[in-house]
Amino acid sequence: MPGLDSLESDMKAWRHDLHAHPEFGFGERRTGAFVAQKLREFGLDEVVEGVGGTGVVATLRRGTGNRAIALRADMDALKIAEQGDHAYRSRTPGLMHACGHDGHTSMLLGAARLLADEGGFDGTIRFIFQPAEEWGKGALAMLDDGLMQRFPFDEIYGLHNMPGIPIGHFHTRAGPLMSAEDNFEITLRGVGGHASRPQQGQEVLVAACALVTNLQTIVSRRLSPTDTAVVSVTELITDGTRNALPGLARILGDARSFRPEVSTEIERQMRIIAQGTALTYNCAVETIYTREFVPLINDAEATHAALAAAAGVFGEDATSGNSDLNTASEDFARFLDHVPGCFSFIGNGEASAPLHNPTFDFNDAALMGGMRFHAAIARHRLPVA
Repeated sequence: MPGLDSLESDMKAWRHDLHAHPEFGFGERRTGAFVAQKLREFGLDEVVEGVGGTGVVATLRRGTGNRAIALRADMDALKIAEQGDHAYRSRTPGLMHACGHDGHTSMLLGAARLLADEGGFDGTIRFIFQPAEEWGKGALAMLDDGLMQRFPFDEIYGLHNMPGIPIGHFHTRAGPLMSAEDNFEITLRGVGGHASRPQQGQEVLVAACALVTNLQTIVSRRLSPTDTAVVSVTELITDGTRNALPGLARILGDARSFRPEVSTEIERQMRIIAQGTALTYNCAVETIYTREFVPLINDAEATHAALAAAAGVFGEDATSGNSDLNTASEDFARFLDHVPGCFSFIGNGEASAPLHNPTFDFNDAALMGGMRFHAAIARHRLPVA
């Protein structure tokens, strides 16, 4: 049976291999095959590929218990050109693991091997390796592919690394933890023309600039100060050029919130402001508003269990149940619509580059703690009598 030193070395090697070969959502064919091969080598009872497109689900059973829990990791990379200089940097131009999913996958693989080797639980563990987390489609794809019917489980747990939190620390909270993400696209249409004669057309750039500014009043003036929300314009695109005024402008962005009624009010106010601004500048407007991620809301009992397991791994002083609300989004929330569970953060180091930064790198020093937590929560929730 391999020792923990050997397992840590292997997890580092797996992560470096995955980091060097990033794949975008629903294109994780090499990654999925790599994961499935390792799981079969570890002797899991069942390994199924192609769940939800490129996802992998493995099953490990011990004892006679009839309860099942799931442990989940995400596998996809981002469309970012890596600027790191380490030996295992991305070999795929324009793609990189800028969010640490290479580390998440490696930690869960390590836990699968440890639990297959040592047992120490009574029941069933589902190891879920999910595609396409970054654009919020992978969890839904697995659910639509019959995940809950084909591989039923009673609870689910997941981890994400977090820059700024010290290595060896664990943070979570019961209730809302991560926000919903809504996307919007507002199109203004007028009549473009020569830059020297604005009075002859109905150019839309000034209207678009006014609308970008007006949208900032949604959070500051139209929502309750007690509601956490963000409205961000991320793109302003026109069909103008240096000496031609645009007749079309597109404003794109996203909104974050923690309660469905806040999301509804953001959309309502956005449509009012867009219509009013368009009327003021004598142009037409169309607003498209979609909901990509739902809020991630941790179950209280599952969170209590996660904190107890984490305290045994990281220590009481390094375990916090008062994590800050996080306005990023995570489609692990889709699983929580079906079963109770808990999502948590482990430290990637105080000197870590931010997530989604071209110099980001998952900290190998976090691998053992994450792996141990996965094993600990499985044993905590499926105890041997």
